[in-house]
Amino acid sequence: MTDTGKPLRVLALCLGNICRSPVAEALLRRELAAAGVTAVVSSAGTGDWHVGRPADPRSREVAARHGLPLEGRARQLSAADFYEQDVILAMDASNLADARRLSPPNAEARVQLMRDFDPLAPGVDVPDPYYGGQDGFEEMYRLLERSARTFAARVAGQSVGNS
Repeated sequence: MTDTGKPLRVLALCLGNICRSPVAEALLRRELAAAGVTAVVSSAGTGDWHVGRPADPRSREVAARHGLPLEGRARQLSAADFYEQDVILAMDASNLADARRLSPPNAEARVQLMRDFDPLAPGVDVPDPYYGGQDGFEEMYRLLERSARTFAARVAGQSVGNS
């Protein structure tokens, strides 16, 4: 929960919103709830190629293997997101740069890398598994799970901070 008592609003951001960010959304939702943090979690992409489509079948498969349903549809990041979200967690440096470029001058959301919260590799990209095999999706899941768990723990302890 934020300092105002309102739910924390978190958006996971990747390129097309079909591989990394839907999995990150589900993991963040799970980990924040487990940490006792009231939150509204969503995801988006910086591009519009997949708007309206479900998550990539390989992302749905890896999430299902770990007990996470992926039910959302891809959408594109909008200017409103910078006012409606508290934190936007970008999957890689390119998404981070795009989000910062698209951010209105008086935006309220903090924009950070998802792996700023990875205790094993802070600040490193979550590799895009789209053009690879299933192993890349499993690795993506592990990186996102570790980062989401640490993010939730820090939020629960109120030490998210800006990076």
